[in-house]
Amino acid sequence: VQLVESGGGMVQPGGSLRLSCAASGFTFSSYAMSWVRQVPGKGPEWVSVINSGGGTYYGDSVAGRFTISRDNAKSTLFLEMNSLKPEDTALYYCARRRSRVNRYNARDPDYDYWGQGTQVTVSS
Repeated sequence: VQLVESGGGMVQPGGSLRLSCAASGFTFSSYAMSWVRQVPGKGPEWVSVINSGGGTYYGDSVAGRFTISRDNAKSTLFLEMNSLKPEDTALYYCARRRSRVNRYNARDPDYDYWGQGTQVTVSS
């Protein structure tokens, strides 16, 4: 299993970025996939998850600004981030969920594989 994130960078407040996560080594379409972010000195923060059927869930801090999506034909996960704020600055990881996702377990840290992360910095 390999997960490789890309698309991070530096952007001004109010700007946008699109993150990608290229997956390989497993049947991508069969798994729920998450985005998780982490700031140095703090624990991981769940951002969003998309289940194998395309259902999506978002953390309170990003709902309405971020959009998660997937292209199963290309085994790629995306995170479209709009109206970025300085507090969105973090290392962003994609992670594979072990189990199926529903509204009751969307936030659970039930991951078995992670990528190496891509840095997002929001600053003027």
